[in-house]
Amino acid sequence: MAKRATREAYGEALKKLAANNPNVVVLDADLSGSTKTIEFKKVCPERFFNVGIAEQNLIGTAAGMAIAGKVAFASTFAMFAAGRAFEIIRNTVAYPSLNVKIAATHAGLTVGEDGASHQAIEDLSLMRSIPNMTVINPADCIEAEKAILKAAEFVGPVYIRLGRAAVEDIYDESYEFEIGKGVELKKGNDITIIATGLMVQKSLKAAEQLALDGISARVINIHTLKPIDKDIIIKAAKETGAIVTAEEHSIIGGLGSAVLEVLSDSCPVFVKRIGVMDVFGESGKPDELLEKYGLTESHILQECKEIIALKNK
Repeated sequence: MAKRATREAYGEALKKLAANNPNVVVLDADLSGSTKTIEFKKVCPERFFNVGIAEQNLIGTAAGMAIAGKVAFASTFAMFAAGRAFEIIRNTVAYPSLNVKIAATHAGLTVGEDGASHQAIEDLSLMRSIPNMTVINPADCIEAEKAILKAAEFVGPVYIRLGRAAVEDIYDESYEFEIGKGVELKKGNDITIIATGLMVQKSLKAAEQLALDGISARVINIHTLKPIDKDIIIKAAKETGAIVTAEEHSIIGGLGSAVLEVLSDSCPVFVKRIGVMDVFGESGKPDELLEKYGLTESHILQECKEIIALKNK
């Protein structure tokens, strides 16, 4: 199956918005070739703004355009968007709840050779902590494009996490994306794997392997970390009694933390978190980094078997 990076879907979605929504403007911090906002510039240069290597100015300018009635998409690498511009996002965008969409590319370990300084593994935690912020992490290109189009319709701040590495599509064009609603991709009764981003594909493959061992694993895609779909998580916990979470992000503050917050309030069960274990990344090829940091289907398989053993004691 052909693979594409979710940042490429962002470029395609922006071209559609250029044609269909005259209020959409796109801003970039001198990385338009990498973030794919260049696709918008090609068809709509009069609504494209390159602010230069000035990420705080990027967000502040987007906020001003939102006040003027525009739907502002602001893009740079996730490390710079969530990290360098955090205070501007918090005080200038989220506090007044402005209609700014921060589409941050090159997130996670799979930035690869750029190394720890560019591998944003804390961005979901940072953005999830801000009041009024909606946080989306699509699993494939079809979901990414539909999420961008929905974000343009949604009124309020949105953070959308996009990747550099190519991933397989798990959806077809009939898929309907809904902000805040998790998706059950595979039914199962013994354990639930809750995943986000590129770990959704790996979770589906792990579930196939578990089935060969007679283990029925449910797989849920949580594409929206905030607001999170509490109902689908609680239902899974009650029906399977054990959960493994999987994310290309630190285990602190991301999907695993969000799931634990839901369950500690409503339905405590056995939970194991798969993610980056409170360490920095390093330079390397994306697949090698995912293997080294335990973000693979084999690691998901192992963790599922261990937690089922705990559940059955």
